Amino acid sequence: MQVHAPDIYRTTGLWITNSKGEILLAQRSFQKVHDPGKWGPAVSGTVEEGESYEDNIVKETEEEIGLTGVDFIEGPIFRTKGEHSRFSKWFFLKIDLDISGFKLQKEELEQAKWFSKEELLKEIGSHPERFNKSIPDRLKQFMDK
Repeated sequence: MQVHAPDIYRTTGLWITNSKGEILLAQRSFQKVHDPGKWGPAVSGTVEEGESYEDNIVKETEEEIGLTGVDFIEGPIFRTKGEHSRFSKWFFLKIDLDISGFKLQKEELEQAKWFSKEELLKEIGSHPERFNKSIPDRLKQFMDK
């Protein structure tokens, strides 16, 4: 489902790591209106009217990567201004699961991949156009967490 959001809207993002210190990122479907084919958090969603951030991340995690019954750690809320102004709430999860253990929703995601921090920083430095615009700044905040 494509969402044509108002001037300011709310989103969620789930950052997943494993015991190796790797970060799971997801590549958005090439059919998406916003940022097609770009890499971003493992899960993201637009919070619907009357829905809480928490309800949204549970729903999106099940829909997009097939995980249920997980305990999220709540993170900060960020305000982003620009072409798409929004409030974004982060959630965190640490899980050791092979890529084949995720059930990707093809309408939303092309693929998911575990990145080492070094590999990810190198990839962003070499090919920033492959990532959501906010990823370099947000990733630095995430890695400094």
